Amino acid sequence: MAIDRRAAGWLVFLLAVLLLVSASAEEDEIIPPQYPVPSYVSVLLSVAQEEIGYTEGEHGRTKYGEWAGDPYAQWCAEFQCWCVDQAEKRTGDKLLNVVWPLYSASNTGRAWFITAGRYVIRKGPVDGWGYQWLKGEDSYIRSGDYIPQPGDWVFFTWTANTDTDHVALVEYCTRNASGAVTIHVIEGNKPSSVSRGTYSIHDASILGYGTVHDVMDITMHFGNTGEKVRQLQQKLAYLEYLEESQVSGHFGNATLAAVRAFQESHGEKASGMANMAMQRKLDQAYEEKMSHDPAIWTVVDED
Repeated sequence: MAIDRRAAGWLVFLLAVLLLVSASAEEDEIIPPQYPVPSYVSVLLSVAQEEIGYTEGEHGRTKYGEWAGDPYAQWCAEFQCWCVDQAEKRTGDKLLNVVWPLYSASNTGRAWFITAGRYVIRKGPVDGWGYQWLKGEDSYIRSGDYIPQPGDWVFFTWTANTDTDHVALVEYCTRNASGAVTIHVIEGNKPSSVSRGTYSIHDASILGYGTVHDVMDITMHFGNTGEKVRQLQQKLAYLEYLEESQVSGHFGNATLAAVRAFQESHGEKASGMANMAMQRKLDQAYEEKMSHDPAIWTVVDED
């Protein structure tokens, strides 16, 4: 009998987690992943687990930095990208710059996830964009609303600004008897080795998460560029507020005019801001038209 790769990945992941936390399972409950764990995520976690205990050499030299082109780099991001590269080799899947970014500079990894439409802020607005909400929810995100999933990346800051100073790989999350959620990670360069770590889901140093799955929607406005803008444009084009040729992933003048026209036709203030209210109405109109569109009906042969 064939086994679905996602299901197989989840089974491997679950067995590994049970072994890892068996000593503390009586105190903390493992939170099952909300979404399927792809097999390549399980492989990535296996690669990272095998590196636990690796320690940097003289003057901070690491094999991860060497692989990335700078043997003496601060290497938390280099470690994770190296692990993804190793997972690619084991699975044959293209993962770097597809599921996870290839980067080394501060903020570059977070920016990649934002552009890909798979960044979840811990709380507040996303720099340069706006407020987010979990798909299917009707309120903007608050700290603790999103429980990170296996394979997600956690971005941290050690200062009062929003620059990323550190990144870690999520293994799993647990909940204790009082309901407090703890994120369990594998991280490089903390402070000079690969090790496991734990953080409260409300830790003020957490900026947000680069996610494996598309779990969040976001407020968009003029000037934004990325996958979420492209999805918005595709819906506007299907509803004939935008030309197909203008689906570019960039929120420019044509998209601004289309958003305003949609808002006016649906009794909204024509702000040009694609906020939650506008996008919820857009989704409703899009789904309604699709349900009556003969071009996408499936023909069933009853013979």
